[in-house]
Amino acid sequence: MRVAIFTETYLPYLSGVTVSTEALARGLGRAGHEVLLVAPRPRRGADPGSAGALGPEPTYAWLPSYEPAALVPPGYRMPIPVAWRAGRRAAIAFQPQIVHTQSPFASGLLANEVSRRSSAPLVFTHHTRFAEYRHYLGALAAPATAALDAHLRRFWAGCAAVVAPSSDLAAEIGGRLGPAGPRVRVIPTGIDLNVIRGLVPIDSRPDAGWPPESLVVAALGRLAREKNLDLLVDAFAVAASREPKLRLLLVGGGPLEASLRQRVERAGVAARVHFAGKQPHDVALGMLAGADLFAFASQTETQGLVLAEALACGLPVVTLDGPGVADSVRHEIDGLVVHDASALSGGLGALAEDAGRRRKMAAAAREGAERFAAERRIGEMEELYRELLA
Repeated sequence: MRVAIFTETYLPYLSGVTVSTEALARGLGRAGHEVLLVAPRPRRGADPGSAGALGPEPTYAWLPSYEPAALVPPGYRMPIPVAWRAGRRAAIAFQPQIVHTQSPFASGLLANEVSRRSSAPLVFTHHTRFAEYRHYLGALAAPATAALDAHLRRFWAGCAAVVAPSSDLAAEIGGRLGPAGPRVRVIPTGIDLNVIRGLVPIDSRPDAGWPPESLVVAALGRLAREKNLDLLVDAFAVAASREPKLRLLLVGGGPLEASLRQRVERAGVAARVHFAGKQPHDVALGMLAGADLFAFASQTETQGLVLAEALACGLPVVTLDGPGVADSVRHEIDGLVVHDASALSGGLGALAEDAGRRRKMAAAAREGAERFAAERRIGEMEELYRELLA
């Protein structure tokens, strides 16, 4: 098949969306399909590189782009809608059989146009719970959220299929669309298990100044309000007060870093929390592989791809229940799914005290990681494409 993929943001900026987009593009190429990736051009002199997905590099059609001065993280580039003539021309000349967009905004509108002109089904993967980011809009939050909701309903309705990375989100979208809407399919982003199994674990203890016997709890993601890190840090502080070996490794950067540093100081655990900063994807995963537990508290995910990555690294997970969690973590098998900060703290403490239980969960996490395999997810996407073409 010839598949044109459209995205609002791409590498070298690292996020769940850019990692997922590369995994789809290279995975389809690895399966023998022709892929055109229409994406915002990286800044001058930069190469998109790779986040580690295996498969051939796609053919690119670059859209002129810019880096907004506010609202988005540094390095995040967006397409300029009025200057996408060359991208449109390249996408139509490609003669796609499937048009697949990762965004409902500028690149999604372009994908919709190319879909109509090419008579190719339009597929949309809904990666982000946009309303959960409304705190960045200040006084505009309420009207912007209402306008966004209306836009999303129209965009979903214009697609041949909507892909949701979790069953929670699929049920939500399907409920809002009703029985007359397009098909909604659950297809999580897959991960390359061979890459993860080939990782060399990175021991964070020497850099953090921790003793070798420290029990390291890792958290990976952007240090931002929507990731619920205040709650995670507070839960760790309580657990650490009861278990002297516990340490917290925060891998990632973001606007909440200064506030979190102050928080751990006030809690008296600054020496037991290490801020590793933003890292290349392979280094970040190596740090996970060198840890003992993984903690997660975000309530804004569509999938929580990092949960699958942590489990594949063999880390038992202690997570606050939330969107996408049930599709990844098997309670009491490869992790603990809890419902509040007190239980999150208790779960960390319980696993810290029981090495045998940790080992059993770690083995189950590794053995069960096959369900996250990228090849499986690409196969599910191929099946959806064939249904639409039929």
